[in-house]
Amino acid sequence: MTRYARRRRSVAGKGRRPGDAGQSAVEFVGWVTVLLIAALAAVQLGFVAYAVQQAGTASRAAARVASQDPTADAGAAGAAATSDWLGTGVTVSGAGGEQVTATATVPIPSVIPLFGFPDARRSTTMPVTTPATD
Repeated sequence: MTRYARRRRSVAGKGRRPGDAGQSAVEFVGWVTVLLIAALAAVQLGFVAYAVQQAGTASRAAARVASQDPTADAGAAGAAATSDWLGTGVTVSGAGGEQVTATATVPIPSVIPLFGFPDARRSTTMPVTTPATD
């Protein structure tokens, strides 16, 4: 039996051809890369949704405070209603009129390198109410 035939028979029993050594390692690295990118994209999507939700919460809280008490610091109330690590900025306009508008801006954290995202921005307008006095 020739040398090639002996090698062919021993390799055939293992279910692979002679030139396939290391191919599964290359495939593994390729799939792990794809899965890591997909996982980072899912985490980034979660951060975007969380930032938008926090911006809405901040703007509603600030508008509620400003609509009930025009002298209160509604911007601080809106920022206090969100997570501290986000760095929420809140502006209130129209205090003293018939309605107030609060706008909250939340920077979106990035977990994917080289990609930046615009800030999440939400506005809420509420009518000014006077507290009931008895």
